[in-house]
Amino acid sequence: MKINLPFDFSQTPSYFMRRAGYAEFNDPNTGQTSYVRRLMRDFYPRFHVYVETNRDNQKSINLHLDQKKPSYAGAHAHNAEYEGGQVEVEGNRLAGLLKNQMDNQQQAPVPIEEKKTGFWGKLFG
Repeated sequence: MKINLPFDFSQTPSYFMRRAGYAEFNDPNTGQTSYVRRLMRDFYPRFHVYVETNRDNQKSINLHLDQKKPSYAGAHAHNAEYEGGQVEVEGNRLAGLLKNQMDNQQQAPVPIEEKKTGFWGKLFG
């Protein structure tokens, strides 16, 4: 399942994924960074996310559910679901968090420029 991030999204994808409950995972074999969220105490099943960038510099979240680890060493194939019940629910949760963040970003107050003072100036005004 793919979820597109808006161009004007102010957070980095890694920060957004951490706030969504995902841990960063650096694959020692490929060196590729992805994000995982366990469903139980065990490593599997788990949600697995790759953040991708297309030719137009549009970022998207590629979500799937890993059911088990690869069958044998060196294999990349594993039992994964890219659509279906749990993937749809998690995709909707991420889309809701994304919408919430965009709403908050639009409502953010315009910062007032403060007079720069040192520590003692702030303390004693």
